[in-house]
Amino acid sequence: MIRTIRIGAASLALALCAAPAAEAISVTFGTPSGSSVGDGPVSATAEFTIDPIADTIAIVLKNLQVNPKSVGTNLSDLFFTVSTGQTSASLLGSGGIERNVGVDGTFSDGAAPVAAGWALSNVGSRFHLDVLAGAGAVGPAHTILGPPDAGGVYSNANDSIAGNDPHNPFLAEQASFLLSIPGLIDTSTISEATFSFGTASGVEVTGTLVDVPEPTTMLLWATTLGGGALVRWRRSRRNAA
Repeated sequence: MIRTIRIGAASLALALCAAPAAEAISVTFGTPSGSSVGDGPVSATAEFTIDPIADTIAIVLKNLQVNPKSVGTNLSDLFFTVSTGQTSASLLGSGGIERNVGVDGTFSDGAAPVAAGWALSNVGSRFHLDVLAGAGAVGPAHTILGPPDAGGVYSNANDSIAGNDPHNPFLAEQASFLLSIPGLIDTSTISEATFSFGTASGVEVTGTLVDVPEPTTMLLWATTLGGGALVRWRRSRRNAA
């Protein structure tokens, strides 16, 4: 069963900064080039930072689609699976900047991050972050809106975005989440990620791996490919400390 613990956006930011980067694996999934849904083109990424010592996964979910036309291209869900089969998690915190879009396509942002208002659930080993349903979900508000045009205006926006009270405020371009997932190990990574768009369920695009670990984490990825000796060495070093 999923347990949810609420903490402020400032606490989430502190936790992300405090995570020991040398022990973490970072991996990014994205929508394939040219992806689209019924309401238009979509572009999104999900950046996962897996810390097996703290048993946490930090996620930065971004909508990269510039000057969207419809709320149907806003990010509203993320599904993902941990490669080592974990089936329970807690949402420790979340954050994003609220963005209100007026009827003329101009917008104003909140002064500080707020809780994203998304819920966490799972079916077996597949986890689901969702703003539309679940305990604490605040949808249809707080879907993630892509950036404006080069002039800083949502000039393409129709009335599902511009001045739409049920859908405003949006989250401006990205949202961050910190999850506790007990039982993570050195070889844990993300085996799949699927993005969902709009204010109705089922509008999904399967993500593909778009970024490999940074050089400082390549040794950890080598363990995923069979470097058992490195795993044992790291564990003995940690115990000695």
